[in-house]
Amino acid sequence: MEDEVDRLVAAWRRERPDLDVEPLEVLSRVSRLARHLDRARRLAFAEHSLEPWEFDVLTSLRRAGPPYQLSPGQLLTQTLVTSGTMTNRIDRLAKKQLVERLPDPTDRRGVLVRLTPEGQDRADQALAGLLAQERAILVELSERQRVELAALLRQLTAPFDNVPG
Repeated sequence: MEDEVDRLVAAWRRERPDLDVEPLEVLSRVSRLARHLDRARRLAFAEHSLEPWEFDVLTSLRRAGPPYQLSPGQLLTQTLVTSGTMTNRIDRLAKKQLVERLPDPTDRRGVLVRLTPEGQDRADQALAGLLAQERAILVELSERQRVELAALLRQLTAPFDNVPG
């Protein structure tokens, strides 16, 4: 079965036979898949009235375990956004009553962000919807293929995820 990447690689091989375009065969597919996944995720989140960034913050808190709270700094680390962006996101989620700010008992100047019961419910429902969509995307792969693909992708992403700072 031919895909769009096969066509673009063939065109580059015809137009630029002097270049080794083999990396496109893998990374262009990863890039295209990322765009398709982004669309599927946006649909899954929209069914629960969430934006992707809202899902990221809510699920970071949910994964923290009871009492489902983190400092803004911990949220920054998990969501890879700037401090100003995180403050804005927390404000917006608090306005929707999906999170609440609490004083940090270990730091008088600090705050903690805690998931509200409504926030937990929305995060749980959106995650279930997302997993159903993602299972449908992977349906053509056997369990062995999914495990193998996950290992190969981990090999590619780990160096990016483990850069100090």
